[in-house]
Amino acid sequence: MDTGGSSIPDEEWERFLREAEAGTPGAPEEPSARARMVAQRLREETGPPPGWRTHQPPRRRGRIWYVVGLVVVVALLVVALVPGRAAGWLGFHGGGDAAATPGAPTLDDPFKGSPAEHWAAGTAGITMPSARATGWMSEKQVSDALDSSLAFLSDAGLDPAVLRGERPVKAIAALNTKQPGIKEYLTTSFDTPSRTNDPLLLFSRFDPSYARLAGDVIKTRGALSYREGERGAVEVTADVTFVYAVVRASGGSDEVARTIARREIVMSWDDPDKVIGTPGTFSLTSYRLDAANGGCENTTGYFRPEFEKEPGPSDGATRVDPYERGTSMDERMADRDAADCDTATRT
Repeated sequence: MDTGGSSIPDEEWERFLREAEAGTPGAPEEPSARARMVAQRLREETGPPPGWRTHQPPRRRGRIWYVVGLVVVVALLVVALVPGRAAGWLGFHGGGDAAATPGAPTLDDPFKGSPAEHWAAGTAGITMPSARATGWMSEKQVSDALDSSLAFLSDAGLDPAVLRGERPVKAIAALNTKQPGIKEYLTTSFDTPSRTNDPLLLFSRFDPSYARLAGDVIKTRGALSYREGERGAVEVTADVTFVYAVVRASGGSDEVARTIARREIVMSWDDPDKVIGTPGTFSLTSYRLDAANGGCENTTGYFRPEFEKEPGPSDGATRVDPYERGTSMDERMADRDAADCDTATRT
C-alpha cells in the first residue's frame, strides 16, 4: 500500500490497535471526521479565525464605488453650473419660474430676494420670434414690424424719462392715432386718469414726487409672437413682465420696494390698402395690465408702490404670485372684478 513515501511497521500498528481497544492512558485517538475538517480548514486559512458574534463587512466592489463617485461629481458640477434648477430638483422650490434668493433688497442689490434677480435686463429679457412672410407682409416687413413692436415696448416701459413721469412721446408716435377712440384715450388718460382711461395700461410711470428708480436696471421676462389677423394684418402679441425697483423720492431712505407689471398688448400692423393709418404705425387690438404693488385702487396715472412700513392690501383679497408666468393673461384676469385688489404673495 502506497502511503505517500512513509510506512508504519505491522508490529507498531498492532500495538496501537491493542492499546486503543484497552483504553491505555496516553494512547493516541483517531481524529473524528469533524476534527479532520476543522484541521483542514485551519491549514487552508492564512489569517486568524473570526471571533464569536463579530461582524465582517462584505467585500467592497470597486465598480460600485466608481459609479457612486461619478454620480457625486456630476451632481456637484450641475449645482455649480445651474444652481437654480438643481435646487428645484433637490426639492428647494421658490415658486414661480425661478427660485428666490433669501434676504431683503438693498440699493446695491435691489432685486435680491426675488426671481427677477436672475432675469435679464431691458429688452434682453424679451424673446423675439423668427420672421416669416405673413399676411400682407414679406419676411423683411415682418422682421421690421417685430423690431418696431419691441421698440414700442422699450419706449413705453423702459424709457427713463417716461418712468420719472414724463409723457411717452416716442411711444405715442408709434400708435395709429387715426384709429377710432385712440386720441380720446390718450388725452383723457393723462389729463384725467380713471380706471377705464389709465395710462398705466400701456405706459410705466412713477410720480417723481413720490418714488424714483433704485438704479438704472429694469428686469424683464416675456416674449413676442405673431400671426395673421383680420384683413391680412400682421398681429403681434407682446406678453412681458417688467420689474421696477424703487425708493422713496424724498429723504435719504434706502428702503427698496418693487413694482411688478405684466402687460399683454396686441398690436395690429395693418395693410395700408385696407386700413386708414399713418405708415409705420400700428393699431391697438387689445391691451391689459396685471400689476403688483402699483397702488391698489390707484387712479393717479402713476404707479404708487407701498413700502415695507406701510399697510398692504386687505387679507380677504386673492393671493397672486406676480412673478408666475405659467398662467396665461386670460386665466389671470378671468372673473376678476375691476374694483378688487389682489394680494401679491411676494414682490
